[in-house]
Amino acid sequence: MSTTTLTTSPGSEPTATGRTERPRVFAITSGKGGVGKTMLAANLAAALARRGERVLVIDADLGLANLDVVLNLQPRRTLHDVFTGQGTLDQALLTAPGDFQVLLAGSGLIEYSRLTPTVREQFARLIDTVRPHYDRVLIDTGAGISDVVLYAISMADEAIVIATPEPTALADAYATVKVLGMQQGRTSMMLVVNQTHRHGEGRHVAAQLQSVIDRFITLPEGGTIRLNPLGEVVSDTSVRQAVQRRQLVMLAYPGSDAAQGMSAIAMRLATLHPPAGRLPMPAGTLVTLLPVPEPVATQDASAPAPCAALPAEADLAGAAVTDDPH
Repeated sequence: MSTTTLTTSPGSEPTATGRTERPRVFAITSGKGGVGKTMLAANLAAALARRGERVLVIDADLGLANLDVVLNLQPRRTLHDVFTGQGTLDQALLTAPGDFQVLLAGSGLIEYSRLTPTVREQFARLIDTVRPHYDRVLIDTGAGISDVVLYAISMADEAIVIATPEPTALADAYATVKVLGMQQGRTSMMLVVNQTHRHGEGRHVAAQLQSVIDRFITLPEGGTIRLNPLGEVVSDTSVRQAVQRRQLVMLAYPGSDAAQGMSAIAMRLATLHPPAGRLPMPAGTLVTLLPVPEPVATQDASAPAPCAALPAEADLAGAAVTDDPH
């Protein structure tokens, strides 16, 4: 499938995936479920769209998708339909409240819970197809470090890790950062700290996590991983109320602390990585992604090994330790 090569912007540098254009595809991921990843992805998209960007959010949690619930959308076509040839991308693309576009995934799709050659091919073709037409593409991955999640992240130019101040969430964020560094060669990632208890706690959490990374992670070619903190979202009752109403807090409570935090995160992201520019959307059908014949199920030799070396939760909570316990 042909793709459009964009002119490299002045000052652009190779990304973690080897591309030299400005980063435009961002994976939003977390080591632990329940940290508000999907809620943040949707509200960040709305905040970026408010800044004039054309934004697409792809629900890449192909087995347990819930972006449709967050946005109160009922799609007639999903990524599953596109991948199986029962629909086209322009049929599956929806404009969400907040004036950004979404590609929603079906839920409970067992065939997409494993990284088969079919899933690889379909997802890679999807990203190559949509990336030239948006200023920014946000991939809302599943939680954890499964092979499907890691492959979705590998399709992104940059990774944004979501964590909370809780020790378990920090331990899982550390595991995610370590795997992305060791297996994908990423030397920098962005961090958003959600559900902080007070303003400024996010900076402390980011510094704490960076300290543990510096202590315990050495990349195969030397060096370590740098976290770029994007900001924090303070725990706010408006978020719970917006979720219950199936609305974006950016729209329902624009003056809330949470909405202000998300706006600041969008501004920080746009400052670090200005919009990449995009091609006009083509008229008519964008593309039909025909399904790839499913091979006999075998163990994928390229599936990443699980991350074993984790610092103790006590260390992530601020207690001193002397060695990486694993």
